[in-house]
Amino acid sequence: MIVDKIIERADQMRNPSVIGIDTSFDYLPEEMKSGVGTLKDAARAVYEFNKAVIDAAADIAPAVKVQIAYYEAYGPAGVETFAKTCEYAKSRGMFVIADCKRNDIGATAAAYAQAYLSGAVINGKRLEAFYCDMLTVNAYLGADGVEPFVKDCAAFEKGIFVLCKTSNPSGGQLQDLEAEGVAIYNRIGALIEAWGENSRGAYGYSRVGAVVGATHPAQAAELRQRLPHTLFLVPGYGAQGAGAADIKVCFDHNGRGALVNSSRAILLAYKQPKYVGKHYAEAARAACIDMRKEISEAVYG
Repeated sequence: MIVDKIIERADQMRNPSVIGIDTSFDYLPEEMKSGVGTLKDAARAVYEFNKAVIDAAADIAPAVKVQIAYYEAYGPAGVETFAKTCEYAKSRGMFVIADCKRNDIGATAAAYAQAYLSGAVINGKRLEAFYCDMLTVNAYLGADGVEPFVKDCAAFEKGIFVLCKTSNPSGGQLQDLEAEGVAIYNRIGALIEAWGENSRGAYGYSRVGAVVGATHPAQAAELRQRLPHTLFLVPGYGAQGAGAADIKVCFDHNGRGALVNSSRAILLAYKQPKYVGKHYAEAARAACIDMRKEISEAVYG
């Protein structure tokens, strides 16, 4: 099962980290931006940057997370770069999480699931548009907006991460509200556990994971206790301010149960004083190694 494979890769590498390939054109070194005047050229430059970062990280981290908003900003060429980035990461042996936060109801939710999980059927042949292993999903529409994704996960060896307790400061405006004495994020968590109960793998974790921010460690610890079969995707580490001590609560006693994402701290490492003078890919690699060390010490001891 896909979740077992990701857990095993993280165990082998002793590194449950995810490299966020959330690349803005503005992140590129000046020499890569020079002379670029069209969206198509910008998208091409971003792809070259992404390939170098993936090459630098492929033997260190088990997975990448690719946030589609950064690519949609550059129009059709940007979406092509998103697809090529996912495919390239897969070719380097990394698992790919598409960070698209998709959802709707009924047939529209099923179409989103086709786009990122199962593929579209063309004259009897199933064709994948994007080479993704897992997808982030918004549960605000309830069960009938999530079930098409869960169904395709089971049928096509994929997985999803459902937004639960997000890392942004204002997430609590909705997520911390109580309904009949229970916080909304806990109610969503209970639904996530239920949606995944028929797809638990060898390590006890299901295909239906949860997005749980490292910037809220108390709530993350609570959710870890409440959701023993749910794999967490943990944003907020690095540039958003969370450290290794904050993410430790997301893991079980075996050092499993969570994947920790870092984006800007890796992509922009070449601008940090710690890595000054390094090529951007060399700096990204050094930052990945440092992240692995910090997380490994916190999680595995």
